[in-house]
Amino acid sequence: MAETSRDLFASRLGMLAATLGSSVGLGNIWKFPALTGEHGGASFLLVYILSTLVVGLPLMIAELLIGRSTRSNAYQAFKTLSSNRFWWIIGGLGIAGAVTILSFYSDVAGWVFAYIPKALTGSVHTQDPAVAKEAFSSLLACPWKSLFWQWLVLGLTASVILRGASGGIEKATRILIPLLFILLVVVCIRSLTLPNAMEGLKFLFMPDFSRIDGSVVLMAMGLAFFKMSIGFGCMITYGSYFRSDTHVPFLAVRVMVCDLLVSILAGIAAVFSFGFEPTAGTSLLFLTIPAVFASMPGGQLFTTLFFVLSAVASMGAMLSLLEVPVAWLSETFRISRPRATVLMTLALILLGAPATLSTSVLSDVTVFGLSLFDLYDFLSSNLMLPLDGLLLSLFVGYVWS
Repeated sequence: MAETSRDLFASRLGMLAATLGSSVGLGNIWKFPALTGEHGGASFLLVYILSTLVVGLPLMIAELLIGRSTRSNAYQAFKTLSSNRFWWIIGGLGIAGAVTILSFYSDVAGWVFAYIPKALTGSVHTQDPAVAKEAFSSLLACPWKSLFWQWLVLGLTASVILRGASGGIEKATRILIPLLFILLVVVCIRSLTLPNAMEGLKFLFMPDFSRIDGSVVLMAMGLAFFKMSIGFGCMITYGSYFRSDTHVPFLAVRVMVCDLLVSILAGIAAVFSFGFEPTAGTSLLFLTIPAVFASMPGGQLFTTLFFVLSAVASMGAMLSLLEVPVAWLSETFRISRPRATVLMTLALILLGAPATLSTSVLSDVTVFGLSLFDLYDFLSSNLMLPLDGLLLSLFVGYVWS
């Protein structure tokens, strides 16, 4: 496909913002602190950094180059580069991974959006762990509230995707990512003045090598894939919108460094004060951060701003995830972008509902001991993404000249 016939990102800054928006989001603010707390702090951070350097960065470069060279969606790119029909599985698995992640990630993004009115009214403006946990639990326990916020997030994401790469994705991420950076720095500075901050920093930066085992390596590698948008077609799709003169390795390194910086800042922000534990998991974002702001002047305003910007950050990743199946649907079946966007959004509403309801009416439903929400997470982060990355490595090393 000729470069001039495809909707390309308009500027280098736009390319960086869009790619960074795909990597930097709730995975940094929510998933990284949670997994770091659950798996040993600094020891997990060390394994994660190594996974990013050794696996994540090379694969990001490869995906961006595949996208730019083919000017195609994730599925069509591998059909273009190889006459062997087998390799389309990489693109197909990536698209399936993007849809699976969106099915539960949109749920978490919905929680963030739901916390904006809670922050505005001051209902989460507290340093009491019991009050904070009750506010979060009440949201999860109400199926209609959870579904409403998930559907709202999917609708907002779709409204941007409708506008295309330059008119939608690029314009949105150029505004949102710098704002998130600024506020996260403010949170970190304030966090370092709180009680137990030094204990939190020791936990984050002083490794206990005895905590490193196979599960830690698997979790760290899965997180590296998740946060760098590797293995589910995002970078291939975004690479197809890159200008031909883009220095892909240099851009990828900048994205990796910024992504790691945001993750570490988010880890510092979660200083585990006020009786909250580093093993709080998914709810860490909704317990620790409001408590941090509640201890400072103007805390209610800052809490509101933080969740507004967290909601915005979540959309950066969701834009890249939704673009993958929309681009495939539109280009493979020759249908318009608006129609493809609507069809895929409706499909995600159906697929995402079980994950959303797993905290309420489907809380008793488990598969291999996992809730439906955790099952989606495990399948995508720990199975689909690493498998896709392995197949991609084989393709780049032995098939693509």
